[in-house]
Amino acid sequence: MKQPEQANTCTRSPAAPTRDAAFRPTSLVGSKTTRAWCYQILLAVLLVWFCGWLYNNVVENLQTQRITTGFGFLKQSAQFAIGETLIDYTPRDTYARAVLVGLLNTLYVTACGIVLATLLGFIAGLGRVSKNWLLVKLAEGYVELLRNVPVILQVIFWSVAIRNLPSPRAAIELGGAGYLTNRGLTFTVLQAHPGWLWAFWALLAALALNIVLSRLARRLRERQGRLLPVARLRVALIIALPLLAWWLGGAPHAIDRPELRGFNFRGGFTISPEFTALLLGIALYSSAFIAEIVRAGIQSVPKGQLEAARSLSLSPRHVIRHVIVPQAMRVMVPPLASQYVSLAKNSSIAVVVGYPELANISNTLMNQTGQALEAIAIMMVVYLIISSTTSLLMNIFNRYVAIKER
Repeated sequence: MKQPEQANTCTRSPAAPTRDAAFRPTSLVGSKTTRAWCYQILLAVLLVWFCGWLYNNVVENLQTQRITTGFGFLKQSAQFAIGETLIDYTPRDTYARAVLVGLLNTLYVTACGIVLATLLGFIAGLGRVSKNWLLVKLAEGYVELLRNVPVILQVIFWSVAIRNLPSPRAAIELGGAGYLTNRGLTFTVLQAHPGWLWAFWALLAALALNIVLSRLARRLRERQGRLLPVARLRVALIIALPLLAWWLGGAPHAIDRPELRGFNFRGGFTISPEFTALLLGIALYSSAFIAEIVRAGIQSVPKGQLEAARSLSLSPRHVIRHVIVPQAMRVMVPPLASQYVSLAKNSSIAVVVGYPELANISNTLMNQTGQALEAIAIMMVVYLIISSTTSLLMNIFNRYVAIKER
């Protein structure tokens, strides 16, 4: 019997890599990643070359005009007075101290403007979402009027309005608390005493304790579902702790009242017309945009969240505190940061009303020394630092108020 023929099985070895699949240097050169890196390196080289060319061109022009470069002039005597300062300054001080005075004035008006714009913006924003028809229309008119008028015109308007007020001899009395004149707002203040400083530090300590209590109550509510009644304790801390420090510091109560002497008031505290015009102009302008941010943030909260909160029998205060605000702040904080940065940069408009902030003093510095390049560089760096710091703080606050997913 014939045996069946065995099928011829051919075992093939693994195919050797073809020539096309082998590594070729040209494939590396022609890859998309390599081209992207080449474009970026070329752009960086061109940018460095342009900056070097621009620098050499500026240096040659300055040497042609016999203008020295560098920041050595900051050590020279300024020889000009500054009408409004937060630190001691005389014309014999250096240009560096004059720049410091301008920087502090810029920070001062920026901080006051942020606080005032935030308060007015939140009030107008809440009015925009109110159920009262008249309040809604008033808030809408406020927003539309202020945000559509250029900020520089608003600053000039307030400057002219303040200058047309009566003189100190015919001052407008504010119920015994102060006087309003074309020299500014003068009002009664407490006399300086160390006891007030102790009370201020005690207030800061009370605020820190309030934050700790608030976090403890929040943790207890999230973990055990219990509400810790800390509202009265927090109010008591804010009132009692500063009062205790004030009493231990000697209980100062002397009052510094303004009195008319000659052609102006002496004593009390006076807010200059230049500062008032600048503050009102930039704060009111920014408050209109903040009002729209607040309205958008509140309206972004889904109605189902509010209905669910009411179905749980939460009080209106708890609904606002634990439902509306956390979700609205997540929408509001990023555009608020942009408005705060814009407000800080708008403070440079002070040059049109004569308030001695950084841009105004730098302008005087350029006119006296001719160091325009250095003065502009100082302003650019300072405003960059202010804006970056404001953005950083708002980003930190944004991470704090952001809703954490579990």
